[in-house]
Amino acid sequence: MTAEPSYVDAILAHAAAAPGAPALVTPEGVLTYGELGLRIEASARRLAACGVGPERVCAVALERGPQAVVAMAAVSLAGGAFLTLDVDAPPPRLQAMADSARAGALLTTAALADKLRLAVPGPTVPIDVESGAVPDGGPETDACTALPRILESSLAYVSHTSGSTGTPNAVLIEHRGLTRYLRFVAADYELGPHTTALQLAPLGYDASVRDTFAPLVAGARLVLADRSVLLRAEGFAETVRRFGVDTVLSATPSLLTFLTRHESIAAELRGLRLTVSSGESLRPFLASGAHRALGGGLVNQYGPTECTMTSTRLHLPERPETAADLIGTPIDGVAVRLLDDGGEPVADGGIGEIHIAGTGVARGYLGRAALTAERFLPDPAGPPGARMYRTGDLARRRLDGTLEYLGRRDRQIKIRGYRVDPAEIEGELLGHPAVTGAVVTAETDGQGRTYLVAHVSGSLEQVTDAALRAHLARTLPFHLMPRRFARIDRVPTTSTGKADRRALSDPPLDPAP
Repeated sequence: MTAEPSYVDAILAHAAAAPGAPALVTPEGVLTYGELGLRIEASARRLAACGVGPERVCAVALERGPQAVVAMAAVSLAGGAFLTLDVDAPPPRLQAMADSARAGALLTTAALADKLRLAVPGPTVPIDVESGAVPDGGPETDACTALPRILESSLAYVSHTSGSTGTPNAVLIEHRGLTRYLRFVAADYELGPHTTALQLAPLGYDASVRDTFAPLVAGARLVLADRSVLLRAEGFAETVRRFGVDTVLSATPSLLTFLTRHESIAAELRGLRLTVSSGESLRPFLASGAHRALGGGLVNQYGPTECTMTSTRLHLPERPETAADLIGTPIDGVAVRLLDDGGEPVADGGIGEIHIAGTGVARGYLGRAALTAERFLPDPAGPPGARMYRTGDLARRRLDGTLEYLGRRDRQIKIRGYRVDPAEIEGELLGHPAVTGAVVTAETDGQGRTYLVAHVSGSLEQVTDAALRAHLARTLPFHLMPRRFARIDRVPTTSTGKADRRALSDPPLDPAP
């Protein structure tokens, strides 16, 4: 079986070619590619001596920083698959993830091991906080010991479906999808040694894999900073300014809306060469006009965890279309099929469910054979044995090949027979000068009638509901008018930075018509 050089091989190649080039930049200092490569290789050999190898899942429970980067890459180089955990999440949640992923080893620090008390059936391997490497003192290792070849078909990492409840579903991603995706990002977004990228997504979510390794595959500088700092407008701006950040690869529209409302950081936002958005509909952000505060290019990404992070992307023009939610065209190695309820392709312009095929499709859900069979279907248009992932999302394909996203099959909002797109209303609300955040949800009253609630934040003390309705009425038909406006201090977000719609859900009410 052929072995395409893995993403780790690309990093080690940069370490050999330009050992003095900066790789990881933190407020505490700089780690060069040469130093990074040595730490990855040394840690990989010690992990291999501890039993980490092909198809072995190693949970990585570490704070954001160089040690987490070294750990993930070292697990891959040892032949294993990493499962990153967000150490700020509740320990029972982390234990459920480790269990569902069948983690056979744990890579952490002594302090976090004592705090989290995660139980895995294999060894707990300590990480040295100062160096970010696995320290000496474990099983005997030989610096010349050969590490296993990383095959395309071997397991690369385990992620979990976002928003899962109860026991999370573990998604199995192979190296063929991961490496080709990271190389695509580096090429398509023109990353290279000239790039300084900001690691923004939280560990424990697949977006952090892109955030971390796409820049390193390209030989770029990766800036690592405390996420609590980055989620404050001034902290974000200071980090961009101090380290010369020009690229952000994982920003949610909710975060972009928050940042662009702060005029004090306008210079830093204009200085960005590239901003990549994912995780939510970008349409409200575009409709509000806030994108004009960003400098450089803006890319909209779409893709589920089950298909290696991203399946389509759209490089937005200077004057983007705001009347539709456009997600672009498939990335290299990916095919998007729009199928009707009978599994037949729909004509261009027709509405169909998105089915994703190609190199990025996961193996399936670990230990969930029935669910895997339901979601991962044979791909009749692909080679023998190929599969496609049924997303549950609806879209239409325009004549130029661009995909227009139309929402979830299971979250369609119907108001008096009309199909309602909350993003359209949210975009118009954000166009009001006093509104800084907007989320529209559907609720049901005591008579079983569905109605819309607009949750808005901003300086709204002097803005009445009637004024907000009048603002919307300039462009929206009556069936898109919220029945109620709920004032909130700030739009709540999940740990990934997406708007937390569940937190805004109302109990049944029967408001006056």
